[in-house]
Amino acid sequence: MYALVVRFDLTPAGVDGFDRLVAETLPLIVAHEPGTLLYATHTVTGEPTARVFYEVYADRAAFEAHEREDHVARFLAERQRYLAGPVRVEFVTPGLAMGLPAGQR
Repeated sequence: MYALVVRFDLTPAGVDGFDRLVAETLPLIVAHEPGTLLYATHTVTGEPTARVFYEVYADRAAFEAHEREDHVARFLAERQRYLAGPVRVEFVTPGLAMGLPAGQR
């Protein structure tokens, strides 16, 4: 497995546009990326302009395939207009888990 956590800090005016962009992109990830095992988006309690994504891929190749998708390229380009600062990306090593497909823990 290959996983990461991404934090986006948005401008107050950018929240709605960012959330729309996510809503447009996520169905394409589901439809076209069999190696993406989990793609969970979250709001942050008490921080209305923050978003956190938790992404789990079958392996690094699946993540790299995700990064090459046209819908991901569009997301990466368009998100810039909504950001208040740099995007924080942390690659993590999955530990014990519930809810991942058998053999992926």
